[in-house]
Amino acid sequence: MQFTVDRDVLSEAVSWAARSLSPRPPAPVLSGLLITAENQQVVISSFDYEVSAQLSIEAEVVHEGTVLVSGRLLNDIVKSLPHAPVTFSLEENKVIVTCKSSTFTLTTMPVDEYPDLPAQPDVAGVVDGSSFARAVSQVITAAARDDTLPLLTAVKLEIEGDTITFFATDRYRLAMREITWRPTDPAISTSLQVKAKTLNEVAKSLAGAGDLALAISDDDALVGFSSGGRRTTSTLVDGDYPKIRQLFPEETPIHAVVNTAELIEAARRVSLVSERNGYIRLQFSDDNRVTLDAGVDDNASASEAVGAHLNGEPITVGFNPSYLNEGLGVFDTEFLRFSFVSAPKPAMITGQQEGEGENSTDFRYLLMPVRLQDR
Repeated sequence: MQFTVDRDVLSEAVSWAARSLSPRPPAPVLSGLLITAENQQVVISSFDYEVSAQLSIEAEVVHEGTVLVSGRLLNDIVKSLPHAPVTFSLEENKVIVTCKSSTFTLTTMPVDEYPDLPAQPDVAGVVDGSSFARAVSQVITAAARDDTLPLLTAVKLEIEGDTITFFATDRYRLAMREITWRPTDPAISTSLQVKAKTLNEVAKSLAGAGDLALAISDDDALVGFSSGGRRTTSTLVDGDYPKIRQLFPEETPIHAVVNTAELIEAARRVSLVSERNGYIRLQFSDDNRVTLDAGVDDNASASEAVGAHLNGEPITVGFNPSYLNEGLGVFDTEFLRFSFVSAPKPAMITGQQEGEGENSTDFRYLLMPVRLQDR
């Protein structure tokens, strides 16, 4: 086996495939990248029994063949090489990587012990990559980040016709985002539960290349994504996901509209003095402002007011600073609309553009309040 390829092309390909490598692989061979050279193409694959990744690049192939080498080590090596053509060759059981005056030797792993990658399911439709990436970046904010409840580390995708609805929750906040797509079957109706981490990697590495193809296996056990010559598959998370949609209130008698940038900056500053397990208090008053304050003792405290247009009774609520700041940070509208049923009930945050009488509900962030202490 021997091929030559531009260093930047190889580095980008190896780096992308290595993203799917598990830090604790279930078998030693799954720490490797499977590299196949044939027909002037080099195919690089990774797999850990849950997520697979594969892409092909053009190369000058002198001798065809297949090798398996340590993925993380190869990634580090290729990134360190000078910007020049790289020659990759196999000599007995060693891989020789040369670039200008640099030479690296790697021990290979047994190719015959590497499992077959799952086949890409049939394409169910196509979605705009940028819309998909934006939706993922917003909803994963509310996904759980530890494995205490593994199901909540997933994002649920409900697919009904030409609409995909993303749901995520860690029990303290909920996120919902809707986008349209182009399904092959206009009557499609299904749901998928994909790990938030996997969706995030797909959004970052595949969704920027234009249209993103979404593939679903017949038994709804596997989902696939492909774009720009790259493809990845993931097993789905099993279990009964919480019924999130019904938790978003249909009627809210209290509304407040605030400038997004001003509120984000004020919340960031005030949260600096919020101690662990503390909160930020928001007092929406009928004098067209909201006052944010934090700090529970004499050590430190902060208070800041920004303009807010209130419709309804004045209301005072408290939120976990991290949950509030993270939620505010994923909105891309000029204004935010807070909708309340009452102070003890969750607050629904949506976006609103200047001049629009109605708020945009494509993305909804539902935040549980905390119990306020007397100050």
